[in-house]
Amino acid sequence: MSRESLIFFLGFIVFFTPFLGIPREWKEWIFIVAGILLMFFGYKLRRAAFLRSITSAEGEHRSDVYVEHVHTEPVQQGSSPEPEQPHVVKLRV
Repeated sequence: MSRESLIFFLGFIVFFTPFLGIPREWKEWIFIVAGILLMFFGYKLRRAAFLRSITSAEGEHRSDVYVEHVHTEPVQQGSSPEPEQPHVVKLRV
């Protein structure tokens, strides 16, 4: 049974339970169990939908991460990179 069908079935049970004439204590337990299952499967469906929404066609996860600079030149072993000189900006007041 798919998760979507299970949620529909649990909703059906919750809707018709008050009209079935079963004892009040049983109804309470049915509602508690159905509520827990609805929360669990609803969460699983929502998570699956979210993961589908962030997955690209290549199977990689997309995100809103912004990378300003990626160092692409390999650093040779034994040599230390030269420190960058700060840029000085003169402002006229």
